[in-house]
Amino acid sequence: MPNPNSIVFLITGLNYGGAETQLSRLVPRLRDRGWQVRVLSMISSAGLGDEIGRAGIPVLSLGIKQGSPSLRALLKARALLRQWQPMVLTNFMFHANVLGRVAGRMARVPVIISSVRSENDGGATRDRLLRLTDHLGSITTVNSQRVAESLIRRGVVPEGRLQVIHNGLTMEDYVYAPEDARTVREELGIHPGQFMWSAVGNLREPKDYPSLLHAFQVVHEQRPDARLRVAGQGPLQDQLEALAGKLHLQDVVQFIGFRHDIPRFLAASDAFTLSSAWEGLPNALMEACATGRPVVSTRVGGVPELVDDGVSGLIVPPRDPGELARGMLRIMACSDEQRRQMGAAARDKMRAQFDMEHITDLWEQLFQQLIARHTRQGDRPA
Repeated sequence: MPNPNSIVFLITGLNYGGAETQLSRLVPRLRDRGWQVRVLSMISSAGLGDEIGRAGIPVLSLGIKQGSPSLRALLKARALLRQWQPMVLTNFMFHANVLGRVAGRMARVPVIISSVRSENDGGATRDRLLRLTDHLGSITTVNSQRVAESLIRRGVVPEGRLQVIHNGLTMEDYVYAPEDARTVREELGIHPGQFMWSAVGNLREPKDYPSLLHAFQVVHEQRPDARLRVAGQGPLQDQLEALAGKLHLQDVVQFIGFRHDIPRFLAASDAFTLSSAWEGLPNALMEACATGRPVVSTRVGGVPELVDDGVSGLIVPPRDPGELARGMLRIMACSDEQRRQMGAAARDKMRAQFDMEHITDLWEQLFQQLIARHTRQGDRPA
């Protein structure tokens, strides 16, 4: 008999990334509201899994080697779900969506929720697998209207089986005193009078850092006081550092690696830029807005749902270094007061629409609706 308050979250991995961060923010709040929550990672649970575990939430790994799915993992997931008997299984990211739908149905989990976190989930083969397994689940959530429209247009999920629940954040985490900003700027080698641009994200193809570097070459030619600091790690670091050297930016651009203090890092910057080629609802952009930074972002994923163009920041076309550079130069040409007003507008929007407590309300309402529907239907899948 399923436990009516039990939820299992299945996720592909728990490294530091956008989907993983959202899960780590959501599960403790659900636990505090009376839900029994477990987290199951397909690959290693290291990283955010350690933080979730320290919060008192059980975290377990299926032990799959990255890139090596197996029947054994499917059977192990089925066995664990039969043992735990959750009322709800919520899957985050592509591999977990597919595995969770199959294992959840085999284990007779009443409510199976999938969550697609990006407008580009990996191409036609992945779209086909999601399309073929869609009937095994109850509903698919997405983190932006843009992602929903993309899935419908590609025929991956029918419109009536989709629900938008945005990413969320805790606004209190993004308040820092001016002396904190000065300390971080000194640590990063930013001198008085220099304008610091921040960027945050894994050093991977979706973030399109080559376009940012080409744009920043133009920016620095016109504004020698400009500096760029990029927080994040990933397989493209050597290539990006080589490109920065080729563009003669090695003295003004630094890839500073992974940081645990992203809010503090963002608060130290004068403005934030996102150069992505595709996205879902970018957490880093949300964090920059919550910190009150004016932003320049490419028009990808749910960015137009986060940024009011010309009010809280500027939106430019993706894969266009020239337009990205023009946007950055426009922000630098603003007065301090104009940038302050843009940052305040960005922060106000985050507080009004994307606070994590409100986002948790939406998830909880979805769980309750699907559980109630299952109860009305008896043993049929919700």
